[in-house]
Amino acid sequence: MDARAREVVSFEALVRGPHGEPSAEIFSKLEGCNRYRFDQACRVKAIYLASQLKLHRNLNINLFPNAVYQTGMSIKTTLEASQEYGFPTSKIIFEVTEDERVLHPGRLINVIRTYAELGFQTAIDDFGVGYSGLYLLQEYQPDFIKLDRRLISDIHANTVKQTIVGGMIFICRELGVTIMAEGVEKVREYEWLFQAGIHYFQGYYFARPAFESLPEVVKNRYCV
Repeated sequence: MDARAREVVSFEALVRGPHGEPSAEIFSKLEGCNRYRFDQACRVKAIYLASQLKLHRNLNINLFPNAVYQTGMSIKTTLEASQEYGFPTSKIIFEVTEDERVLHPGRLINVIRTYAELGFQTAIDDFGVGYSGLYLLQEYQPDFIKLDRRLISDIHANTVKQTIVGGMIFICRELGVTIMAEGVEKVREYEWLFQAGIHYFQGYYFARPAFESLPEVVKNRYCV
């Protein structure tokens, strides 16, 4: 959500199991190359669904940082899906997750730059509690940084979190990177973050996930 414009600017595609199991549970059942091949197949499915739903906003898709070394086809497959389903690369935002340790940081940076050159937007997901966020930010400035839920939770009542997030807002402003708060669930979290200078948000406070459809967004949940 863009709180200033009061509109949805992007939807994130998430993996869920047949009974609503979260993505972490699904991926934990896969090992090695199968994990990354499944991740790649999910990205293609997400682009297909975005096209079928006639999505006119951006589409956020997660990317395991080590997937490109295991499959070697991430960029090619994604480009082919974008062309086949008529969903422009300029509307796709790749989120590099911090859930796993990066094996080859330099090669990852080159891959991210290649994605950007091909027209994709990029983001660092789960920033602040993962493995490589500061390194990636130092070497390459993405379009977006998404602050992890663990930094956001009850930030209105935690001065340590407030100081850390305040510093990140300053850094991103200086680097020209758009900062987003994810996992926002409470009105007081949202109010503090908005007043601190963050204008992009994601979380249950605005909408709940929906299966193969665009979720219903709660109206009028904005600071004046």
